[in-house]
Amino acid sequence: MMGIFDKLKGVKADEIVDKAKEQLAGRGEQIDQAIDKVADLADQATDRKFSDKIDSAAEKLKDAADRLDDER
Repeated sequence: MMGIFDKLKGVKADEIVDKAKEQLAGRGEQIDQAIDKVADLADQATDRKFSDKIDSAAEKLKDAADRLDDER
């Protein structure tokens, strides 16, 4: 049975980053919406006990995605 990371064996980190940049290109709005949706689901699943941390993590993810898109 192939593990989730087996496809990455022998792949250089630069190649992974380049592929991520390609996938992010022009999809900033969709990515932000997906991050918000996942954050909302996590917030609901934790009965809003960690809202501040979840919101902070979501903002950091959006910033990281924006940086990757800007680098392209």
